[in-house]
Amino acid sequence: MKWIVGLGNPGTKYANTRHNIGFMAVDELARRFNIEVKETKFKALIGEGRVGTEKVVLIKPMTYMNLSGETIRAYMDFYKASLDDFIVLYDDMDTELGKVRLRYQGSAGGHNGIKSIIAHTGTQSFNRVRMGISRPVPGRDIADYVLEAFPKADASLLEQTVERTCDAVEYALTHNFEQTMAKYNG
Repeated sequence: MKWIVGLGNPGTKYANTRHNIGFMAVDELARRFNIEVKETKFKALIGEGRVGTEKVVLIKPMTYMNLSGETIRAYMDFYKASLDDFIVLYDDMDTELGKVRLRYQGSAGGHNGIKSIIAHTGTQSFNRVRMGISRPVPGRDIADYVLEAFPKADASLLEQTVERTCDAVEYALTHNFEQTMAKYNG
């Protein structure tokens, strides 16, 4: 079983913001895999299905970004789910819009959702897809930037980022994460 968690903030106010690119990727995976992400459990929206022979669970925490780890911990405890089968998808300012960066360990790098996951799991070792949103111009408030909608001019690069993320996740269903990193970090 693979469980994929996209990070974001609940509500229409945040729907198309940079911070919600993880939710956008889960929505695209749900479309690709024909999985409805609507069951409410563990302070999250969850959908389960099969992709080939692999059981896949798609999760969108509804706790707000800074408390994302609560959902991950609750899911792990209830299902005895392993972090080896976990992939988290989230926004990353240090990666350009249009690009993704896969890692299997590391610090939170200032990302509060990842900080929360590290705090609730007790480890920095878990699979992640950092989805590029680019850095704001110097002097721009970071909180305002990540909570702002993508401009229409970025639509093509946003779509590219989401598609590449979903391609990497789909590949990871039949390959180990090392192989997935080798293919998608190039």
